[in-house]
Amino acid sequence: MICQQLKLEKPSLDMEFKTTLTPPINGHTSPNSFTCSFTNFNSALTAGLLNPMSPPPPRSSPTLFEMMASEPDIQPSPHILPNPSVPLVPKPQISAEDKQALTMQRLSDILAGRSPGNQFNDASSSDMELALTSKDGITVSMNVHRPILVAHSRFFAVKLSDRWIKQQQVSGPYIIEIADCDDVEVYIETLRLMYCKDLRKELMKEDVTRVLGILKVSAAIGFDAGVLSCLEYLEAAPWAEDEEEKVVSLLTELRLDGAGAAEVLKRVSLEVNNGIEEEGSENGDVLLNLLHVVLGGKDEKARRDIKGLVSKMLRENPSLSDLRKESLYSACGMCLQLLHHHFLQAAASDFTEVGQISRQADNLHWMLDILLDRQIAEEFLRKWASQFELAKAHSSIPAIHRFEVSRVTARLFVGIGKGQILVPKDTRSLLLQTWLVPFYGDFPWMRKASKGLDRHLIEESLGSMILTLPLAQQQEIFLSWFERFLNSGEDCPNIQRGFEVWWKRAFWRRKGEEGRPQPRPLRITVATIDKR
Repeated sequence: MICQQLKLEKPSLDMEFKTTLTPPINGHTSPNSFTCSFTNFNSALTAGLLNPMSPPPPRSSPTLFEMMASEPDIQPSPHILPNPSVPLVPKPQISAEDKQALTMQRLSDILAGRSPGNQFNDASSSDMELALTSKDGITVSMNVHRPILVAHSRFFAVKLSDRWIKQQQVSGPYIIEIADCDDVEVYIETLRLMYCKDLRKELMKEDVTRVLGILKVSAAIGFDAGVLSCLEYLEAAPWAEDEEEKVVSLLTELRLDGAGAAEVLKRVSLEVNNGIEEEGSENGDVLLNLLHVVLGGKDEKARRDIKGLVSKMLRENPSLSDLRKESLYSACGMCLQLLHHHFLQAAASDFTEVGQISRQADNLHWMLDILLDRQIAEEFLRKWASQFELAKAHSSIPAIHRFEVSRVTARLFVGIGKGQILVPKDTRSLLLQTWLVPFYGDFPWMRKASKGLDRHLIEESLGSMILTLPLAQQQEIFLSWFERFLNSGEDCPNIQRGFEVWWKRAFWRRKGEEGRPQPRPLRITVATIDKR
């Protein structure tokens, strides 16, 4: 075995290189592989980098009224004892072997899941092999490309530089071995993002906890595009309470440069300040014609049935992806123009065609669902948030004719609150400034007249959306709601849960973590293949 050791001065990114003639394991997962000795992967990656933070221990949470009435040192409420008359069903235990098998299957699925033209884990074009070993002995071997790693990661640019290649006593291809990973799956996901063109769209498939893991890996290896995309996701997506603690703790720990992290933290602190594609095919034209026929249909029952059918076809059949974004927005623009015309006509006391208001609002609601399914609803939200003339005329029209318009607003609230639409905070704030008061005014009619309306979903999503804004804006909106709710009761959406979260953010002091251990140096082992 030929060994070379290279140490760089950059803190937290030190690693050891070794070259050996050990044959590689190509593109599969196996436990206890690579019998040669690995140096410890002792950087921030092993100090919880790939599994950013374990959830805090369970604790009882006081209600809003207990917080307002009690002293600063709030005692936890007593635990509720289980009913002894109800038998407890034990949860099935999963053996260590089964857990390992499930993990290996997930890893295999990630390595095998690449779209056409993507070189991720492509053995035919790769020039290096990366082996990741977890602490429980699972080893994953994947094919990587040195130019891609070097272009996207400052860490790999230093460690796998041309100078380092010249210093090797044997020629490639090389095997890069990283040992003692906390979460191999997150590390692989981070590397996979280096091969993606639209990182933002890829991250929309993940949850907040997974994005935090990817953010920490990206920061450690200098994957700047990954860091920026993760921060954009965190700034726009709603957080659960336990996720909020993780976000704040991680961003405080990383101390990232730039305004991205500060924009994310504004939510919880007042002190943190190719060319156009060609015309669609004939299939796309047919689908566009179908949309226009449905939007202009006369029989309401038939329209409802066909809307459900077309939505199902678009959602379940990948072959129907020829419908271009521009075509969808053209149909939306037609509906919005008609709504604007009939809305202002009714506001001027001309009710001859007032029924068209609910009809066009229903069309917009349907088109919005299609845009949300395709993850392209951001432009619709911006246009709707800018309908100042409609919002101003809203109070001039009887609620029985206008409340369907607020169903569009409610659907946008749900889209933002559930993370289906990610837009900057200025756009989210504008939507609330324009349409929140009209929504309040229509809520009684929506609750009584809209069949299948999920009131609790709308209330939960509205609260989550408000909580994505900076703390000062949260305060203004929640205090205004507080007074309205006390005067209107059931005729006002109940967003008390969001109000409680804001109360905690505003009046509970966050206890900072002290004595956080410093990350250990990162070490990596590299081997080459002897083809003799």
